[in-house]
Amino acid sequence: MEYEIVMATDEDRNEILALYKAQIGREYCPWDEGYPSNEAIDWDLSRDALFVLKMNGKIKAAVSIEEDEEVALLTCWDKSITPVGELARLAVLPDEQNKGLGRIMLKFGMDELKRRGFKGIHILVNKYNEKAIRCYAVFGFRMVGECHMYEQDFLCYEKEL
Repeated sequence: MEYEIVMATDEDRNEILALYKAQIGREYCPWDEGYPSNEAIDWDLSRDALFVLKMNGKIKAAVSIEEDEEVALLTCWDKSITPVGELARLAVLPDEQNKGLGRIMLKFGMDELKRRGFKGIHILVNKYNEKAIRCYAVFGFRMVGECHMYEQDFLCYEKEL
């Protein structure tokens, strides 16, 4: 499987939006027509924080590097692991799922956070999303708490980088 992971550009916008929209209505996905939006893409591009996996020039997956103050304020996190970043808006085209691309993007995102000087990572995962939970376990994430945000129940996972 040949692929490249690159920082997204404005020229990738329509393909990224299509990737995001393809997730709407999928099991455990809280996204809707309003999120993620062009504004989320603008925000990510402005921070050099949006990466895409391309195969034969076509975007198959994306992930964003994030720092979310609301998530950081949750009391379950290990305070000795700082600074901490997050990965957000991890998406894989439905036809490309179950081929390992999500894991590739997760690993890339963790490496990128480490490269940027972060010492740890926080991830919120829908508490019923067993596929994602298994994926995080492979990478050694620890479940440290639960929360209710964005109208859903999450498990709070963290890992030292």
